[in-house]
Amino acid sequence: MSKELLPAVKEQLSLEYAVYQPKKDGDYVNNLIDILSNDLDFHRKNSSYASHNFHSFPAKFPPQLPLQFIKDLTEPNDVVLDPMMGSGTTVLEAYLTGRRGIGFDIDPLAIMISKVKTTPLKQEELIRHYQEILKNAKNLVNQETKKLEQILLNRWDSKTKQFIDYWFAQEIQLELLALVLQISRIEDVDIRTFFELAFSAIIITKSGGVSLALDLAHTRPHKAKVVFSTNGRILFGEELDESEFPRLKILTKKLRSPIEEFEKRCIQNIEGLVNRNSRSIRPEINFGNAQKLPLEDKSVDLIVTSPPYASNAIDYMRAHKFPLVWFGYQIDELSLKRKEYIGGEVMTNIDYEKLPDFTSTVVADISRLDSKRGKVLHRYYSEMTRTLREMYRVLKYGKAAIVVVGNSVMRGKDTETQNCLVDIGRNIGFEVPKIGVRKLDRNKRMLPAGIETNTNSQIQQRMHEEYVIGFYKPEN
Repeated sequence: MSKELLPAVKEQLSLEYAVYQPKKDGDYVNNLIDILSNDLDFHRKNSSYASHNFHSFPAKFPPQLPLQFIKDLTEPNDVVLDPMMGSGTTVLEAYLTGRRGIGFDIDPLAIMISKVKTTPLKQEELIRHYQEILKNAKNLVNQETKKLEQILLNRWDSKTKQFIDYWFAQEIQLELLALVLQISRIEDVDIRTFFELAFSAIIITKSGGVSLALDLAHTRPHKAKVVFSTNGRILFGEELDESEFPRLKILTKKLRSPIEEFEKRCIQNIEGLVNRNSRSIRPEINFGNAQKLPLEDKSVDLIVTSPPYASNAIDYMRAHKFPLVWFGYQIDELSLKRKEYIGGEVMTNIDYEKLPDFTSTVVADISRLDSKRGKVLHRYYSEMTRTLREMYRVLKYGKAAIVVVGNSVMRGKDTETQNCLVDIGRNIGFEVPKIGVRKLDRNKRMLPAGIETNTNSQIQQRMHEEYVIGFYKPEN
């Protein structure tokens, strides 16, 4: 496709003025268009009800978004799929509304979050366990410090130990180890996983939790420059403490006791436990790659999902490894897993797909500016081609797949993500009646960007709005 034709194709793909005429099942498609035409921002809505607030997760969409499509496009007992479920917002809403939720992800922490959020447990049993964990952990820290220090020396390989020592102060390591040892003694898998998630939630926060990181939402966590211990003693950065450097205040951190933070988090999560009712159907949550779903053809009634940004704009594993190393994962193991994520930057052993014309032209434009960035983008659209192909395969005829996607900027050029995905989806066989646009609520979303737009920051330029693409698989 010539470069001159790009604006025309882009105009054709833009649905602001496109008048879609459904051939069959007009009510369903018109309903889909109506939903996508509504306010999808949900800025003033409470997003922390039920178990949605159990654990922070970068760029998760508000629960009202999947709920809107689930309520209006499915019936009780219908199958609702999220093939890249992240923190499990869609599967939890499916559970709460009596649908059969199915979720897949390749991220170990995403699996843990989604399972805990959709597992009904007894409050009194959890209270008994967390009180026992706290009592025993405190005893360990106060009475068996030497034993804990010895375990810390031998628990990980050298590379992982270096990571632990760099990001966690010694006094914090002792308390975290005491907690995780007590949690590991719980035999019931569901209860143990509940407490592992509470443990993880005190580390992954926008402020960096109990670690030495300032912001674990950021794609590259930064270490605090001046750090005070839990009792106010300066641990490092003493030479900067009296500095008049204007940003020093936001680069300074006072550590919090993990045991105290764990107690607060347990209480909060126990209060948010989901209750099973007569229509609840426990979701199926498993490890699985969205590019090769272990599901039968035409078995799903609705898909609501949000793929990663291109080129690792939000690097999930950079934050997730902070708690995962405490559960026995080694750094090298997690680094290998990171390479499998959609939108990664590794370019060896990648199967590149032949892309449709518009998408090929966008990739070629980026490649002319930076061949490496061009390959990274080609990888992303190849992986999304296989993912959309799988979504088309498992979806029933006459049903919709909702894909929420953010845009990216590479070498100053827009990657046209929403238009390229529409281009790829249409090439596969989807129709696209409408694209909705939603403004991000930067006060609620865990994003690597500030409230005010920094026009010099590429990462901020691309994270102020999202596109909600309505793919429709037409009747056969």
